[in-house]
Amino acid sequence: MPDAVSTEQRLKDLFARGLDGDQAAYRQFLCAISDLLRRYVQRQLHRLQRSTFEAEDIVQEALLAIHTKRHVYDRDVPITAWAHAIARYRMIDYLRATGHAVRNIPLDEIDDLAGDSGAQIDTVLTVKRLMANLPERLRRPIELMKLHGLSAKEAATATNTSEASVKVSVHRGLKSLLRSLE
Repeated sequence: MPDAVSTEQRLKDLFARGLDGDQAAYRQFLCAISDLLRRYVQRQLHRLQRSTFEAEDIVQEALLAIHTKRHVYDRDVPITAWAHAIARYRMIDYLRATGHAVRNIPLDEIDDLAGDSGAQIDTVLTVKRLMANLPERLRRPIELMKLHGLSAKEAATATNTSEASVKVSVHRGLKSLLRSLE
């Protein structure tokens, strides 16, 4: 079973190729993402004590929304988070449309369904905007270490600086980001 990083990268690559006109890659993306979304929706429905047979309608609605909204996708946002957010919103719409389901679900569970990936996407976009305001000497080490998971030594090699310099830049950059948030 592929790990989450390779799945994310593979799906993102297929989707990007699809956006660039590769129809075969786009079909592969839709098949792969539909499997992920189906499992996700079935788990959520089971957790809410709903029939997992309802999942297919929700997944189809999510796939249609992904297709319709593909032109607004930001290639810097994780594709799985974006797709899961769309599926969550479609699930909420479906549950509301069925009437009794919404009355039987505590509001915090609906908020939980609506929030995770949507909040992740909002967070990614906010961090991206704040990061863009940082000078390159602070931004690059943060990207390498915090976003791409490189060690300080690897980031130092990538930036042609010392390990200590990279650590200081990350510390100063994160401090600057915190000030921006305040």
